[in-house]
Amino acid sequence: MTTTLLRIATAGSVDDGKSTLVGRLLHDAKAILADSLDDIARTSAERGFGGETPALDLALVTDGLRAEREQGITIDVAYRYFSTANRSFILADCPGHVQYTRNTVTGASTADAAIVLVDARHGVLEQTRRHLGVLSLLRVPQLVVAVNKMDLVDWKEQRFSEIETQILDITAELGIKRTAVIPVSALNGDNIVDASAHSDWYAGPTLLGLLEALEPERGQGTARLDVQYVIRPQGALAPGLDAEQYRDFRGYSGTLADGELSVGDTVQIISNGQPATSTIKSIRNSHGEVTTALAGEAVLVELTGEIDIARGDTIIAGEPEVPVRQIEANICVLSPNKITAGQLVLIKHGTKVARAKVQSLDHVINVVDFSRSAATELQLNDLARITVRSSAALAVDEYQNSRTAGSFLLIDPNSGATLAAGIIEAQNAAA
Repeated sequence: MTTTLLRIATAGSVDDGKSTLVGRLLHDAKAILADSLDDIARTSAERGFGGETPALDLALVTDGLRAEREQGITIDVAYRYFSTANRSFILADCPGHVQYTRNTVTGASTADAAIVLVDARHGVLEQTRRHLGVLSLLRVPQLVVAVNKMDLVDWKEQRFSEIETQILDITAELGIKRTAVIPVSALNGDNIVDASAHSDWYAGPTLLGLLEALEPERGQGTARLDVQYVIRPQGALAPGLDAEQYRDFRGYSGTLADGELSVGDTVQIISNGQPATSTIKSIRNSHGEVTTALAGEAVLVELTGEIDIARGDTIIAGEPEVPVRQIEANICVLSPNKITAGQLVLIKHGTKVARAKVQSLDHVINVVDFSRSAATELQLNDLARITVRSSAALAVDEYQNSRTAGSFLLIDPNSGATLAAGIIEAQNAAA
């Protein structure tokens, strides 16, 4: 029985029933508090949902903002946390509108799996292709396509098979290797948590059953720690340390990304100074001193020798890596401020922030068909390939190897606003 955390993103075209599906999933998994159910019931009654037979409008579970409820649409990423007996989940409910592509990128960037809804009546739409394209660019490991509103096509197996074939053809073309397609009715709860009596021709798992069985693909790369704080002795003597140890102690804290780190491991330190090597002397987590730390753990490590390390530096296990200054990346523009070639920005990679320059706008990506076109400027929601040059050496990796080492933000140096999020496709170690 697995108890690991699974991060899920949801996406779908407008009116595919995505919010209803999320609400049904949480409701049938008994993950909605009683007072929230009362609020949903009251709002549903006020809207006359269900007609003469009052029912719960489960779309309200995720449309938590009053403005969104009044418009009847989802306009931002809504995060929900829930657990079953087998697993804990973080669910990012992304908007379906094309003008909110940036929100889909935000919600899917850390997802272990993504649920994409398709209306059984309409099949695969342009926005469906757009979402599949974004998920492909972000290399989300597992894709689940829920063919919703099967009750409105009389649960016809032939209609489901047509959509399933089309989805599998598209995902194969995009290089998405793990795709599951499930027939559902979010409104009625068919194949969400419990198997449907209307789809005896379907032998696969329910949506929740599949999500509980998935194994997240994370933490397999080289262990790396982006230093967030340098811990030095302050105040009273720390428990477990004698006076000499306390005086000489210097620890480096952060969240371990990828792999595992053990006492005795040889590590490389990437900083603004010359690269240095050291050995892990001790590791501490929230439970105390340990011999090994795993990806995702917040840790405090102590190294042998005296090395100048500061916030923004990176501690990497294994073979020495060459820090780089120039990278090629796919970005999604998150700000209404335009991005142009030659623009000066700040680049945030891990905990390091450095001055940088947008060297070139290589092309804009149309994620519906993956065609490319030239551009002189990038606008909100654009997806594009650019080349960036940093003033400081960065301990990067390609996104396909490490989501943490392969991602970054571009920031406006004047306002501090986030301009774009990027994933690294190639790197250049040349000065």
